[in-house]
Amino acid sequence: MSTRPETRWPAAAAVVVVLLLQATLTARLVPGPALLLPGLEALLLVGLLIADPNRLTVESRDLRLPSLALTGLVAAINAVALGVLIHRLVVGSGGSGRQLLASAAGVWLTNVVVFALVWWEVDRGGPLGRSGALDAAAAPRRRHPSYPDLLFPQDTGLGAVAAPGWRPGFVDYLFVSLMTSTAFSPTDTMPLTPRGKLLMGLQSLVSLLTVGLVAARAVNILR
Repeated sequence: MSTRPETRWPAAAAVVVVLLLQATLTARLVPGPALLLPGLEALLLVGLLIADPNRLTVESRDLRLPSLALTGLVAAINAVALGVLIHRLVVGSGGSGRQLLASAAGVWLTNVVVFALVWWEVDRGGPLGRSGALDAAAAPRRRHPSYPDLLFPQDTGLGAVAAPGWRPGFVDYLFVSLMTSTAFSPTDTMPLTPRGKLLMGLQSLVSLLTVGLVAARAVNILR
């Protein structure tokens, strides 16, 4: 059944927030000129919005690789920033407590957005698979899973809690990502597939490293 196509704008807004975080809070943790990598991400984002500014339909399938490349680039930069931050803590050159707290906050918030983007791109075939925009002719070009990676409360058959034909959107995945990074575990939405369980476990581990090691060390320095 076809549902209303999704739009890229909520995800794009989240990427803009990440760019601001990378340009301010984590700039000194990323190799190279401070604005080089955020600038490259911005170019990819602008290119996606110019090529497909409206709702995602079957014509958008050729932009899947650039969209995944943008998500991968954001994730890679954040992983490097976390690694550099932990290294500086270990060798004792992490900077002041306030700087460490700001950097840890930037890495943690970026991690929330990164995994929201990943869930949005992979669960139920991504935005095109969820909307039913992939017809029989397009299916050979882009395979998508038969079963969802995540089980939302609205999927449990409680008809009164969701409109007919409800499908998760970016805000739903952002909430799942935020809760996973906060609780270090699933909350109201459960991972179903091995891929989903690995992704949620990885996100919890990264969040635990950021909060438990970096932020705790920064608070200790402030004393």
